[in-house]
Amino acid sequence: MIKRKTIQYDLVLEAVKKLQCHATADEIYNELIKEHPNISKGTVYRNLQRLCEMGEIRKREIPGEPERFDHICSDHYHARCIKCGHVFDVDMEYITDMEKSIKNTHGFVFTGHDIVFKGICQECKNKL
Repeated sequence: MIKRKTIQYDLVLEAVKKLQCHATADEIYNELIKEHPNISKGTVYRNLQRLCEMGEIRKREIPGEPERFDHICSDHYHARCIKCGHVFDVDMEYITDMEKSIKNTHGFVFTGHDIVFKGICQECKNKL
């Protein structure tokens, strides 16, 4: 079944690209209702899922955090500030064959990896 792109689909995609901050679904919704107060939270959630399925954005899962959505779809690493929780892109080459160095796979067939570095961002560091 071919799914057509809707105005809401485009609005949600634009919001993710505009925010560029690895926003949560709620943050994206809160951004959208500023200019489109009639858009529902369910519409935003459904379109985020569709955008992920279509490869327009990527879902980023960070343990202990709500899902975040990234406008950059290529494989890359992230850093999360342990003070404010903000998530940043890390400027380093993605290691494509890292899984090959796993000594005991415990029967897993590895299909990729996500790494989130942790630390204190510049803004929080300046507050110390």
